[in-house]
Amino acid sequence: APANPARAALDAARIELEQAEAAAARESLSSTALQELRVRVDAIAERFRDVISTLGPQLDAAKARLEQLGPKPAATAPEGADVARDRTEREGGVAALDDLNRLGRALLLQSEQLTAQLSDRRRAAFTAALFERSYGLLSPSLWTSVAMSFPRDLRALEYMAGDAAGRFNGRASPTTLTLLALAIGAAVAFHIARRQIAPRLVHRPRDAVQVTEKRKLLSALGILVFDALPAAAGSFVIYQLVAAADVLPPRLDTVLAAILGGLAFVAFAGAAADATLAPGRTAWRLLNLSDLSAQRLSTFAIGFASVVAVGRVLDAANQAIAATLPLSIAARGLVVLVASLTLAELLRRFARTEDQAEDCLGPYIAPEPEIGGPVRLLGWVVVALMIGSLVAGYIAFGSFVMEQIAWIGSIAALLFLLVALADEFIGRSLGRDGRFSTTLQANLGLRRRKLEQLGVVGAGFVRVILVIAAAMLALAPWGVSSGDIASNLRAAFFGFQVGEVTISLSKTIGALLLFAGVIAATRIVQRWLAKTFLPTTDLDAGLRNSLETAAGYVGFFAAAALALSILGLGLEKIAIVAGALSVGIGFGLQSIVNNFVSGLILLWERPIRVGDLVVIGDGEGYVRRISVRATEIETFDRSSVIIPNSNLISGVVKNRVRGDRTGRVILSLRIGRDKDPVKAGEILTEHARRHPDVLAVPEPRVSFKAFAEAGLDLDLTCFVDDVTKQVRVQSDLNFAIFKALVEAGIMPMPGPAVTTIAGIEDVQAALRGIAEALADAKAKAAAGGSAPDARDLRTRPSDADGQAETISPRSIT
Repeated sequence: APANPARAALDAARIELEQAEAAAARESLSSTALQELRVRVDAIAERFRDVISTLGPQLDAAKARLEQLGPKPAATAPEGADVARDRTEREGGVAALDDLNRLGRALLLQSEQLTAQLSDRRRAAFTAALFERSYGLLSPSLWTSVAMSFPRDLRALEYMAGDAAGRFNGRASPTTLTLLALAIGAAVAFHIARRQIAPRLVHRPRDAVQVTEKRKLLSALGILVFDALPAAAGSFVIYQLVAAADVLPPRLDTVLAAILGGLAFVAFAGAAADATLAPGRTAWRLLNLSDLSAQRLSTFAIGFASVVAVGRVLDAANQAIAATLPLSIAARGLVVLVASLTLAELLRRFARTEDQAEDCLGPYIAPEPEIGGPVRLLGWVVVALMIGSLVAGYIAFGSFVMEQIAWIGSIAALLFLLVALADEFIGRSLGRDGRFSTTLQANLGLRRRKLEQLGVVGAGFVRVILVIAAAMLALAPWGVSSGDIASNLRAAFFGFQVGEVTISLSKTIGALLLFAGVIAATRIVQRWLAKTFLPTTDLDAGLRNSLETAAGYVGFFAAAALALSILGLGLEKIAIVAGALSVGIGFGLQSIVNNFVSGLILLWERPIRVGDLVVIGDGEGYVRRISVRATEIETFDRSSVIIPNSNLISGVVKNRVRGDRTGRVILSLRIGRDKDPVKAGEILTEHARRHPDVLAVPEPRVSFKAFAEAGLDLDLTCFVDDVTKQVRVQSDLNFAIFKALVEAGIMPMPGPAVTTIAGIEDVQAALRGIAEALADAKAKAAAGGSAPDARDLRTRPSDADGQAETISPRSIT
């Protein structure tokens, strides 16, 4: 019974799929017909997916009921009749559901293949039309054909004008004229509002000097809305009322739509240029350009949009009068030529010319252009491509490039403005102190850092959505429809088959979410064990820590097993992978696996983290990156040291900021034995308390370490809130304490080294006597006496009793 609705749904969808295949077999389908058929096939494929999703749980339930009966017994021990009958019924149900499921999957694959064929045909038709070669713009045969067919085209134009006048006169009733008057009045009103009211609603003073980013973005959005929407609304109102009045021939509807759409497009281009470039209003400009550059770009945007609009009107008019091919080619080629010359003139004006150096004194140094070299080079390439396509006869390709410039430029302007708005009102609004962020903090209980992270994530998510939407819009004229992108995204999300493996983004996301949920629950259980349950037991601290850690590992392996089961990786497949790894380990991968496992331990237990200050052996530095193989540490001399993870796990590592970033500063000092250590300690503690980076708690203290032979040893110990301040604080304290100790006389100023030798007083006295005797002898010789003999110096009267004192050379020595 459950299979009957599914069978009916599959049969109905299969009939529609066969009809679509028969329609797709025709070769004369236009691009529009192919796209409509593609949408129809997508709807059929979605019905197949619904049936398959319904059959899946039913098939699983039927298999589970069949497994409850157990394996079928051997022939020697037949089972009861009731059990055999029940087994037969259940097996039949499983087989029927399995057949339907297989049929649905086959039909789904058939519909997806038909969708791909339609997309390929549409892109091939687009490429063939785009690169179809015709007359070259400089070809004489083109202009000869235009001249020959021009009278016929002129008569067709006159006939169309007469037909339009006759239809208008025939249907120009008072009601019709009233509707037309209302349409024209509404368009005029919208135009007046666009030119008069919008500048008053969005006031941007020219003399403003400094404007916040939020005001600039809001004013740009207001200019874009109040300047572009009224023009589009006026064009829409006129078109709808003229269509309702039915005063024009049906073939002129495309001409009217081209004219009104061109006016709206030119208005949008002017509004987008005014919103982003703000000519004449430097403070309100979103782009970093000069006034002259902004004015040039704004004028170019309006001019280029006007050329594109004129080209579309000419194409619609030629189609309406069924103009000959040469006239259509010539008209489109001239429009592309004017557009390429307009772009070339813009690029030429942004070039650096030598006439800027006429009034320059000295050598002229040309400034860097505001539009960079790659952008200008790309512009010249586009100009050359457009002109080359005109000369070579690829008029359709040149026209396509021209329209793509206008289309992608419009999308880029909108994308730039919307991304800037998202960054400002989502990213920065949550990151700064404002009323909105304060309200969120008060109501949600979130910290400032969390709000900043939410702002960054939210702005990034919106930016991704905007970029994807812009890419889809930009690719639309290339024959890539939103259905192509949507089908590819659907296949990537719900899974696609690669051999016997199904890769599914949805299952991957589900597995990650389940893994994160189980890990979060494990953390809650660990916190409950550590804070609530285990402290009430009589277990020692080591056993409690072991239980808490074991609970974490059990939760991790349970989360991994559940996540792998969602991905379709059973324990047998994991065992195969483990066996392969064991073989690899046996062939010499022990070191790699050791580092890999050590890296997982580092990332999981986090004994060291990025930014920690660690000491490993004789090296010290900051942890900059932890990977599964090695850890990068940056030393104080800006060198990067790569350390295998196994060394960090099995070796001794000193983490100076693991639990607390507080650092200790120790200043050792030795003073003379004749100095006051109490006064020196007071000077040390006083200067430590004065330093702004020294913590008050615990307070600085001085330790009297030892009585040494050369002096008294003191140690000053104080603490700083961040270990990175240790060196600077110690240097500051050394300078200040040295100056204070010198001023207090506890420590002498540094000078030349003085060495004192004890026990040579007798030698000093003997040398002094010899010096005095020599001085007396020189004085006598100068008075006229004979010079004394050296032997006379051996005796001299004693200063004490007048007796001679004998001085021998040996005693002097």
